[in-house]
Amino acid sequence: MEVILLERVENLGQMGDVVNVKPGFARNFLLPQKKALRANDTNKKVFEQQRVDLEARNLERKSEAEAAAKKINGSSFVVIRQASETGVLYGSVSTRDIAEAASADGVKIERAQVRLLKPLKSLGVFGVRIVLHPEVDASIDVNIARSEDEAERQARGENVLAAPDEQEEEAGEETAAEFFDEEAQAAITDEADGEETKEENA
Repeated sequence: MEVILLERVENLGQMGDVVNVKPGFARNFLLPQKKALRANDTNKKVFEQQRVDLEARNLERKSEAEAAAKKINGSSFVVIRQASETGVLYGSVSTRDIAEAASADGVKIERAQVRLLKPLKSLGVFGVRIVLHPEVDASIDVNIARSEDEAERQARGENVLAAPDEQEEEAGEETAAEFFDEEAQAAITDEADGEETKEENA
């Protein structure tokens, strides 16, 4: 089915483009959402008559979306879920869950604005794209954890799946590395002092 786009549609075309789409996509999404008109002579004339108004409205919505993007870009939202010891969720985090988590933090994001390539099924911090307008995106982080405390640790970059012994071992390795760095620095300093003493004696 051929339709005339009334706004930019991702992966389809720009406002005013006549594109061929599947009838179901047109009937179930484009037409009821007023994103397109059936491409016939009458509608082409209607579009040309309304084009200036459509472009003005689109520009206004785009400006509002850009202002909203500045506010939410880089925001992080916590989603608490049960998960196995290996970090696999019992279920998944959907677009609705993300919209609800944002809403709980006072940020209005519609479910349809959340773009997930696939459902989120494990613990961690994930970057998620938010489409606020056909020409305006924002990026948020979704922090999926088993508790608020775990979410805070993940936000700091900690591996919450590491066993306590592994965490202690990692901390010990860091301490050892710091110790060897100090030892090496001390040796370099001693060597430099020795060279200076030789030069003074000479």
